[in-house]
Amino acid sequence: MSKFSPTEYKLQCVATGEEFEDAGWTLDCPTCEKPSLIRALYAKKELTVYDDKGLYKYRDWLPMKRMLHCEATHATYKSEGLAAALGLENLYITFNGYFPEKGATMTTCSFKETEAYSVCARTDADNDKVLVVASAGNTARAFAKVCSENNIKLLLAVPEDNLDALWFDAPLNDCVKLISCTKGGDYFDAIHLSNLALKSPKFYAEGGAKNIARRDGMATTVLSAVTTIGRIPDYYFQAVGSGTGAIAAWEANMRLIEDGHYGTNVMRLMVSQNAPFLPMYDAWRADSRAMLPYDDDKARRDVEIIDAKVLSNRKPPYGICGGLYDALKATNGDVLQATNLQARKAAQLFLETEGVDIHPAPAVALATLIKEVEAGHVDKKATIMLNITGGGEAHYKEGKEIFYLKPSLVFPLNPDERDVVTKVEKLFE
Repeated sequence: MSKFSPTEYKLQCVATGEEFEDAGWTLDCPTCEKPSLIRALYAKKELTVYDDKGLYKYRDWLPMKRMLHCEATHATYKSEGLAAALGLENLYITFNGYFPEKGATMTTCSFKETEAYSVCARTDADNDKVLVVASAGNTARAFAKVCSENNIKLLLAVPEDNLDALWFDAPLNDCVKLISCTKGGDYFDAIHLSNLALKSPKFYAEGGAKNIARRDGMATTVLSAVTTIGRIPDYYFQAVGSGTGAIAAWEANMRLIEDGHYGTNVMRLMVSQNAPFLPMYDAWRADSRAMLPYDDDKARRDVEIIDAKVLSNRKPPYGICGGLYDALKATNGDVLQATNLQARKAAQLFLETEGVDIHPAPAVALATLIKEVEAGHVDKKATIMLNITGGGEAHYKEGKEIFYLKPSLVFPLNPDERDVVTKVEKLFE
């Protein structure tokens, strides 16, 4: 492993441009009065790719305080089978999941590992507080794995209906605890539960899209693609739940232009949602920075219908300064949509042409790529990056015994705050 020292960087408020130091776990600009993301300004403007096996090979552009055990990585390769089927000359696939034949070794089979390894590397080694993460599934699986491997205290809040997503190939370290909201609850009930736990001074929030480590971890997908291709792509296709990955792709694009070795191209962000759950699609079509009204009952019904449950965020960082709306405007991007049937057909095509299974979310992204090509909206000679945000799960599970993380506590949908705080504190005594 290469020699490591903490990454040098400052923080900048997107709304005001103000630069300031990271107080350790800064998630917001301390002086800005409007909702805004903050960004990391790294001391090293030229990207060095180190010879480490895992994601930390890109550590000059990750806000790392320490190096954790990490051999997981994604892989970018030029497609032959899928490209031929679509008539594309320069289709590159960045595979986030388990596809060792191409070099992808994420054993949770999700690009959420990029977030978890980066966020956890931003934590202090001597921090005795407990990290809190609310999730609908994939994010929880990734953080559970990374925290278990590196003995980092973690409290997960996941809906009881989503516990089948918490599978692992070995039992987890006891430093990882899980609480759930009872059956009938959804992701937002899990967020509410986690927020109650955060009333205790023993816990601290991961921060979601506001955490620079989460976004810059996700940005390594673009770093993988660009350093493999040798240039910034023309198009970037990805399915989005919160849009955080696409925001991260835009931020990586700007850093790569500043680097100067990969051209000055601004890749078009082509992001997609799973119909009929289309809140960002509808807002974008209306050219609205604000999300449009979405009846809670209708939203829950729409979520029940879609295959790609991980794309069901009702309160994404869309309109915030530096969020997805700004990213799409800056890149001449677009928001697309695909039905379950279109995504299922796309997943089958990927399996037949590339030889591995993919999750429903990236199948949505592929379905929209297929539609754009068929409509003549994409130049077949263009350099295209397709971000496969999860896959290889069936491949990985072959012949393995699978273990499931069980909740230590299950709370009602409207739990008492003091009851939650008292009980979750006892879990870590």
